[in-house]
Amino acid sequence: MRILVVDGANVVGAVPDGWWADRAGAAARLHEGLVAAELTFDSIVLVLEGRGRAGVAEGRRERVTTVHAPGSGDDEIVAQARRLASGGHDVTVATADRGLIDRLADVEITVLGPRALRDRLRTR
Repeated sequence: MRILVVDGANVVGAVPDGWWADRAGAAARLHEGLVAAELTFDSIVLVLEGRGRAGVAEGRRERVTTVHAPGSGDDEIVAQARRLASGGHDVTVATADRGLIDRLADVEITVLGPRALRDRLRTR
């Protein structure tokens, strides 16, 4: 199964569109884009942290599962990616966070840049 784990804060922050004034709204727009997009992944895990969590309830909508990080978003993304990869899934992580990517160096994942993901959402 091909699974995309999305670093919500990093993907939202990749484009200076005023997200800092409405983090919950930006998270909701990202979620809607993921739900509507015709991506080649079987499942999508959207990890939200901080004020972004208020924009989307935890749970599943179609093939997008939203997870609220109880603390660090990076910690939750690492936990999700490790769990999914150890289950035999083909995992892609959408982020540009080098520190996060380095923490996953021992896990077989593919990295997708946030702008590349956002471009795919716009072209649906």
